[in-house]
Amino acid sequence: MTRRNTRIANFEARSLMLIAGLTLGAAGTAFAQSTAAPATAMDKEISAAFTKADKNADGKLSREEAAMLPAVAANFEKVDGDKDGAVNLAEFSKAMKM
Repeated sequence: MTRRNTRIANFEARSLMLIAGLTLGAAGTAFAQSTAAPATAMDKEISAAFTKADKNADGKLSREEAAMLPAVAANFEKVDGDKDGAVNLAEFSKAMKM
């Protein structure tokens, strides 16, 4: 094989590796976006329900506010993970995903 043919073969091999890498990277990105969408929609619904129940907009649900959500009211002690007498969005979200 001549020196010129060797350079062309090396260039073709590098080009093939580059194209394969870019293709795999694009496929991985597309897959990551398609699997993340349902969780995001679910999080938006959970956040909307929390915001609707949080009448005084203080970022937490008191027992009175939790009464709007029967499942939370019935299990208030379990949902209130830090036992501060109120349910914050993180606690509410965790409970809704169980």
